Amino acid sequence: MLSGLRSESNHTSGLQYRTFLEVFLVSAPTTTVCCVFLFINGIMVLTLRSKPVFRESSCYILLFNLLLSDTMQIPLSQLFYFLSVFRVRMTYPLCGFLKSISDLLTGISPFTLVLMSLERYVAVCHPLRHATIATIRNTRMGIVMVWAFGLVNVLIEVLALLDFPFNDLKSLMMNDFCSNLTMVLTQMSDLYNKVYTGVLFVLAAIVIISSYVSVAVVAHSVSVDKASARKARNTLLLHLIQLSLCLCATIHDPLITWISKVLNRTTMMRIWNAFYVLMVLVPRFLSPLIYGLRDKTIRTLLMYRICCRLTLKVNVNLEH
Repeated sequence: MLSGLRSESNHTSGLQYRTFLEVFLVSAPTTTVCCVFLFINGIMVLTLRSKPVFRESSCYILLFNLLLSDTMQIPLSQLFYFLSVFRVRMTYPLCGFLKSISDLLTGISPFTLVLMSLERYVAVCHPLRHATIATIRNTRMGIVMVWAFGLVNVLIEVLALLDFPFNDLKSLMMNDFCSNLTMVLTQMSDLYNKVYTGVLFVLAAIVIISSYVSVAVVAHSVSVDKASARKARNTLLLHLIQLSLCLCATIHDPLITWISKVLNRTTMMRIWNAFYVLMVLVPRFLSPLIYGLRDKTIRTLLMYRICCRLTLKVNVNLEH
Protein backbone atom coordinates (compact mmCIF):
# COMPACT_ATOMS: atom_id res chain seq x y z
CA MET A 1 0.00 0.00 0.00
CA LEU A 2 2.89 2.35 0.86
CA SER A 3 4.47 1.69 -2.52
CA GLY A 4 1.11 2.41 -4.15
CA LEU A 5 0.88 5.77 -2.36
CA ARG A 6 4.43 6.62 -3.42
CA SER A 7 3.63 5.66 -7.00
CA GLU A 8 0.53 7.86 -6.97
CA SER A 9 2.50 10.70 -5.41
CA ASN A 10 5.23 10.40 -8.03
CA HIS A 11 2.61 10.32 -10.77
CA THR A 12 0.96 13.46 -9.41
CA SER A 13 4.32 15.21 -9.10
CA GLY A 14 5.15 14.23 -12.65
CA LEU A 15 1.88 15.66 -13.91
CA GLN A 16 2.45 18.90 -12.01
CA TYR A 17 6.02 19.10 -13.32
CA ARG A 18 4.96 18.47 -16.89
CA THR A 19 2.17 21.02 -16.55
CA PHE A 20 4.53 23.65 -15.15
CA LEU A 21 7.15 22.83 -17.78
CA GLU A 22 4.51 23.02 -20.50
CA VAL A 23 3.30 26.41 -19.27
CA PHE A 24 6.87 27.69 -18.98
CA LEU A 25 7.79 26.61 -22.50
CA VAL A 26 4.61 28.05 -23.95
CA SER A 27 4.97 31.38 -22.14
CA ALA A 28 8.71 31.81 -22.86
CA PRO A 29 8.25 33.06 -26.48
CA THR A 30 5.64 35.64 -25.48
CA THR A 31 7.84 36.83 -22.63
CA THR A 32 10.74 37.25 -25.03
CA VAL A 33 8.59 39.23 -27.45
CA CYS A 34 7.33 41.37 -24.56
CA CYS A 35 10.89 42.17 -23.43
CA VAL A 36 11.97 43.11 -26.95
CA PHE A 37 8.95 45.36 -27.46
CA LEU A 38 9.44 46.95 -24.04
CA PHE A 39 13.12 47.60 -24.76
CA ILE A 40 12.43 49.33 -28.10
CA ASN A 41 9.49 51.32 -26.70
CA GLY A 42 11.61 52.43 -23.76
CA ILE A 43 14.38 53.62 -26.09
CA MET A 44 11.75 55.51 -28.09
CA VAL A 45 10.34 57.21 -24.98
CA LEU A 46 13.82 58.31 -23.90
CA THR A 47 14.53 59.55 -27.44
CA LEU A 48 11.47 61.79 -27.41
CA ARG A 49 12.70 63.45 -24.21
CA SER A 50 16.32 63.82 -25.29
CA LYS A 51 16.11 66.83 -27.62
CA PRO A 52 14.42 70.25 -27.28
CA VAL A 53 12.84 69.88 -30.72
CA PHE A 54 10.80 66.93 -29.44
CA ARG A 55 9.74 68.73 -26.26
CA GLU A 56 8.68 71.91 -28.07
CA SER A 57 6.55 70.47 -30.87
CA SER A 58 2.89 69.57 -30.39
CA CYS A 59 3.00 66.47 -32.62
CA TYR A 60 6.02 65.06 -30.76
CA ILE A 61 4.47 65.82 -27.37
CA LEU A 62 1.33 63.92 -28.36
CA LEU A 63 3.43 61.07 -29.71
CA PHE A 64 5.29 60.91 -26.40
CA ASN A 65 1.98 60.64 -24.52
CA LEU A 66 0.83 57.84 -26.83
CA LEU A 67 4.14 56.01 -26.46
CA LEU A 68 4.15 56.42 -22.69
CA SER A 69 0.71 54.84 -22.27
CA ASP A 70 1.52 52.03 -24.71
CA THR A 71 4.84 51.31 -23.00
CA MET A 72 3.21 51.20 -19.56
CA GLN A 73 0.60 48.77 -20.87
CA ILE A 74 3.16 46.22 -22.06
CA PRO A 75 4.43 45.05 -18.61
CA LEU A 76 0.90 45.31 -17.19
CA SER A 77 -0.47 43.11 -19.97
CA GLN A 78 2.33 40.63 -19.37
CA LEU A 79 1.46 40.57 -15.66
CA PHE A 80 -2.16 39.70 -16.49
CA TYR A 81 -0.85 37.06 -18.86
CA PHE A 82 1.27 35.44 -16.15
CA LEU A 83 -1.61 35.56 -13.66
CA SER A 84 -3.85 33.72 -16.10
CA VAL A 85 -1.26 31.21 -17.32
CA PHE A 86 -0.09 30.22 -13.85
CA ARG A 87 -3.63 30.50 -12.42
CA VAL A 88 -2.57 32.92 -9.69
CA ARG A 89 -5.42 34.15 -7.51
CA MET A 90 -5.50 37.44 -5.62
CA THR A 91 -7.93 39.56 -3.64
CA TYR A 92 -10.69 41.59 -5.27
CA PRO A 93 -9.23 44.96 -4.18
CA LEU A 94 -5.79 44.19 -5.63
CA CYS A 95 -7.26 42.88 -8.88
CA GLY A 96 -9.56 45.90 -9.08
CA PHE A 97 -6.58 48.21 -8.64
CA LEU A 98 -4.67 46.51 -11.48
CA LYS A 99 -7.75 46.55 -13.72
CA SER A 100 -8.29 50.26 -13.02
CA ILE A 101 -4.75 51.05 -14.15
CA SER A 102 -5.24 48.88 -17.24
CA ASP A 103 -8.53 50.59 -18.13
CA LEU A 104 -6.98 54.02 -17.61
CA LEU A 105 -4.07 53.29 -19.94
CA THR A 106 -6.29 51.56 -22.52
CA GLY A 107 -8.44 54.67 -22.88
CA ILE A 108 -5.45 56.99 -23.29
CA SER A 109 -4.49 55.64 -26.72
CA PRO A 110 -7.79 56.36 -28.58
CA PHE A 111 -8.05 59.83 -27.03
CA THR A 112 -4.46 60.65 -27.97
CA LEU A 113 -4.99 59.40 -31.52
CA VAL A 114 -7.94 61.79 -31.77
CA LEU A 115 -5.75 64.73 -30.68
CA MET A 116 -3.01 63.70 -33.11
CA SER A 117 -5.55 63.53 -35.93
CA LEU A 118 -6.96 66.97 -35.10
CA GLU A 119 -3.43 68.39 -35.00
CA ARG A 120 -2.73 67.07 -38.51
CA TYR A 121 -6.10 68.37 -39.71
CA VAL A 122 -5.32 71.88 -38.47
CA ALA A 123 -1.79 71.75 -39.91
CA VAL A 124 -3.06 70.96 -43.42
CA CYS A 125 -6.52 72.52 -43.59
CA HIS A 126 -5.78 75.64 -41.49
CA PRO A 127 -2.03 76.17 -41.77
CA LEU A 128 -2.20 79.87 -40.88
CA ARG A 129 -3.92 79.09 -37.57
CA HIS A 130 -1.84 76.05 -36.70
CA ALA A 131 0.78 78.04 -34.80
CA THR A 132 -1.86 79.66 -32.59
CA ILE A 133 -4.00 76.54 -32.05
CA ALA A 134 -1.40 73.76 -31.70
CA THR A 135 0.68 75.53 -29.07
CA ILE A 136 2.63 73.69 -26.38
CA ARG A 137 0.26 75.02 -23.74
CA ASN A 138 -2.87 73.87 -25.60
CA THR A 139 -1.28 70.50 -26.32
CA ARG A 140 -0.45 69.93 -22.67
CA MET A 141 -3.96 70.99 -21.66
CA GLY A 142 -5.33 68.48 -24.15
CA ILE A 143 -3.18 65.73 -22.65
CA VAL A 144 -4.34 66.65 -19.14
CA MET A 145 -7.96 66.42 -20.32
CA VAL A 146 -7.25 63.00 -21.85
CA TRP A 147 -5.94 61.65 -18.56
CA ALA A 148 -8.79 63.36 -16.69
CA PHE A 149 -11.37 61.61 -18.90
CA GLY A 150 -9.59 58.33 -18.24
CA LEU A 151 -9.66 58.88 -14.48
CA VAL A 152 -13.37 59.77 -14.59
CA ASN A 153 -14.04 56.52 -16.45
CA VAL A 154 -12.16 54.55 -13.79
CA LEU A 155 -14.10 56.31 -11.03
CA ILE A 156 -17.42 55.47 -12.69
CA GLU A 157 -16.34 51.82 -13.04
CA VAL A 158 -15.52 51.70 -9.32
CA LEU A 159 -18.90 53.22 -8.44
CA ALA A 160 -20.63 50.67 -10.69
CA LEU A 161 -19.07 47.87 -8.62
CA LEU A 162 -20.55 49.14 -5.35
CA ASP A 163 -23.73 47.15 -6.01
CA PHE A 164 -21.80 43.90 -5.64
CA PRO A 165 -22.37 42.35 -2.16
CA PHE A 166 -18.74 42.07 -1.03
CA ASN A 167 -19.87 41.86 2.60
CA ASP A 168 -21.63 38.57 1.89
CA LEU A 169 -18.42 36.90 0.74
CA LYS A 170 -16.60 34.60 3.14
CA SER A 171 -13.28 35.89 1.79
CA LEU A 172 -12.10 38.65 -0.53
CA MET A 173 -9.89 36.10 -2.29
CA MET A 174 -11.05 35.58 -5.87
CA ASN A 175 -12.15 32.15 -7.08
CA ASP A 176 -10.38 32.64 -10.40
CA PHE A 177 -7.33 34.50 -11.71
CA CYS A 178 -7.46 38.25 -12.16
CA SER A 179 -8.53 39.56 -15.57
CA ASN A 180 -10.72 42.22 -17.10
CA LEU A 181 -13.60 39.77 -17.36
CA THR A 182 -13.47 38.40 -13.81
CA MET A 183 -13.84 41.93 -12.40
CA VAL A 184 -17.10 42.53 -14.27
CA LEU A 185 -19.16 41.61 -11.24
CA THR A 186 -22.49 43.37 -11.86
CA GLN A 187 -24.80 43.93 -14.80
CA MET A 188 -24.36 47.67 -14.38
CA SER A 189 -20.56 47.48 -14.72
CA ASP A 190 -20.88 45.11 -17.69
CA LEU A 191 -23.31 47.45 -19.45
CA TYR A 192 -21.22 50.52 -18.71
CA ASN A 193 -18.00 48.91 -20.01
CA LYS A 194 -19.65 47.90 -23.27
CA VAL A 195 -21.32 51.29 -23.81
CA TYR A 196 -18.19 53.27 -22.92
CA THR A 197 -15.93 51.18 -25.16
CA GLY A 198 -18.37 51.35 -28.06
CA VAL A 199 -18.94 55.10 -27.81
CA LEU A 200 -15.23 55.83 -27.36
CA PHE A 201 -14.08 53.92 -30.42
CA VAL A 202 -16.99 55.07 -32.61
CA LEU A 203 -16.37 58.74 -31.80
CA ALA A 204 -12.62 58.31 -32.27
CA ALA A 205 -13.18 56.63 -35.64
CA ILE A 206 -15.55 59.43 -36.73
CA VAL A 207 -13.00 62.12 -35.85
CA ILE A 208 -10.12 60.34 -37.60
CA ILE A 209 -12.14 59.52 -40.71
CA SER A 210 -13.50 63.08 -40.90
CA SER A 211 -9.96 64.46 -40.60
CA TYR A 212 -8.76 62.06 -43.29
CA VAL A 213 -11.56 63.08 -45.69
CA SER A 214 -10.94 66.79 -45.06
CA VAL A 215 -7.21 66.43 -45.68
CA ALA A 216 -7.87 64.36 -48.82
CA VAL A 217 -10.19 67.07 -50.17
CA VAL A 218 -7.75 69.87 -49.38
CA ALA A 219 -4.93 67.88 -51.00
CA HIS A 220 -6.55 68.47 -54.40
CA SER A 221 -6.35 72.22 -53.90
CA VAL A 222 -3.76 74.07 -55.94
CA SER A 223 -2.63 76.26 -53.01
CA VAL A 224 -1.66 73.37 -50.75
CA ASP A 225 1.70 71.63 -50.52
CA LYS A 226 0.98 68.26 -52.15
CA ALA A 227 3.77 66.38 -50.38
CA SER A 228 2.77 67.67 -46.95
CA ALA A 229 -0.91 66.90 -47.54
CA ARG A 230 -0.11 63.40 -48.79
CA LYS A 231 2.08 62.72 -45.76
CA ALA A 232 -0.65 63.96 -43.40
CA ARG A 233 -3.23 61.81 -45.17
CA ASN A 234 -1.05 58.71 -44.80
CA THR A 235 -0.50 59.54 -41.14
CA LEU A 236 -4.25 59.77 -40.53
CA LEU A 237 -4.74 56.45 -42.26
CA LEU A 238 -2.17 54.94 -39.90
CA HIS A 239 -4.07 56.48 -36.97
CA LEU A 240 -7.20 54.69 -38.13
CA ILE A 241 -5.35 51.38 -38.47
CA GLN A 242 -3.86 51.76 -35.01
CA LEU A 243 -7.28 52.59 -33.57
CA SER A 244 -8.58 49.35 -35.07
CA LEU A 245 -5.73 47.45 -33.44
CA CYS A 246 -6.51 49.09 -30.09
CA LEU A 247 -10.07 47.86 -30.49
CA CYS A 248 -8.75 44.36 -31.12
CA ALA A 249 -6.99 44.50 -27.75
CA THR A 250 -10.29 45.23 -25.99
CA ILE A 251 -12.03 42.19 -27.50
CA HIS A 252 -9.10 39.83 -26.78
CA ASP A 253 -10.43 38.49 -23.46
CA PRO A 254 -14.03 37.83 -24.63
CA LEU A 255 -12.73 36.15 -27.77
CA ILE A 256 -10.37 33.88 -25.81
CA THR A 257 -13.17 32.97 -23.40
CA TRP A 258 -15.41 31.93 -26.27
CA ILE A 259 -12.65 29.91 -28.00
CA SER A 260 -11.74 28.09 -24.77
CA LYS A 261 -15.21 26.54 -24.68
CA VAL A 262 -14.77 24.70 -27.97
CA LEU A 263 -11.06 23.72 -28.05
CA ASN A 264 -8.83 21.42 -25.99
CA ARG A 265 -6.12 22.75 -23.66
CA THR A 266 -3.12 22.25 -25.97
CA THR A 267 -4.70 23.90 -28.99
CA MET A 268 -6.13 26.61 -26.79
CA MET A 269 -2.71 27.51 -25.34
CA ARG A 270 -1.21 27.90 -28.81
CA ILE A 271 -4.06 30.06 -30.07
CA TRP A 272 -4.05 32.06 -26.85
CA ASN A 273 -0.36 32.92 -27.21
CA ALA A 274 -0.74 33.88 -30.87
CA PHE A 275 -3.75 36.09 -30.14
CA TYR A 276 -2.02 37.65 -27.14
CA VAL A 277 0.99 38.69 -29.20
CA LEU A 278 -1.01 39.86 -32.23
CA MET A 279 -3.93 41.55 -30.45
CA VAL A 280 -2.34 42.86 -27.24
CA LEU A 281 1.43 43.30 -27.63
CA VAL A 282 1.75 44.23 -31.30
CA PRO A 283 -0.63 47.23 -31.14
CA ARG A 284 1.46 48.62 -28.24
CA PHE A 285 4.62 48.22 -30.31
CA LEU A 286 3.37 49.82 -33.52
CA SER A 287 3.82 53.38 -32.26
CA PRO A 288 7.64 53.40 -32.49
CA LEU A 289 7.54 51.18 -35.56
CA ILE A 290 5.12 53.43 -37.46
CA TYR A 291 5.92 56.91 -36.24
CA GLY A 292 9.56 56.46 -35.28
CA LEU A 293 10.72 54.94 -38.55
CA ARG A 294 8.67 57.38 -40.67
CA ASP A 295 10.18 60.45 -39.04
CA LYS A 296 13.75 61.04 -40.20
CA THR A 297 14.82 62.88 -37.03
CA ILE A 298 13.42 60.23 -34.70
CA ARG A 299 14.66 57.38 -36.89
CA THR A 300 18.24 58.64 -36.80
CA LEU A 301 18.33 59.02 -33.01
CA LEU A 302 16.43 55.79 -32.41
CA MET A 303 18.77 53.69 -34.55
CA TYR A 304 21.79 55.38 -32.99
CA ARG A 305 20.59 54.63 -29.44
CA ILE A 306 19.70 51.02 -30.21
CA CYS A 307 22.92 50.30 -32.10
CA CYS A 308 25.01 52.12 -29.50
CA ARG A 309 23.52 50.12 -26.63
CA LEU A 310 23.99 46.83 -28.47
CA THR A 311 27.59 47.74 -29.33
CA LEU A 312 28.36 48.62 -25.72
CA LYS A 313 26.92 45.31 -24.51
CA VAL A 314 29.01 43.37 -27.03
CA ASN A 315 32.17 45.25 -26.03
CA VAL A 316 31.55 44.61 -22.34
CA ASN A 317 31.03 40.90 -22.97
CA LEU A 318 34.25 40.72 -25.01
CA GLU A 319 36.24 42.45 -22.25
CA HIS A 320 35.04 39.92 -19.71
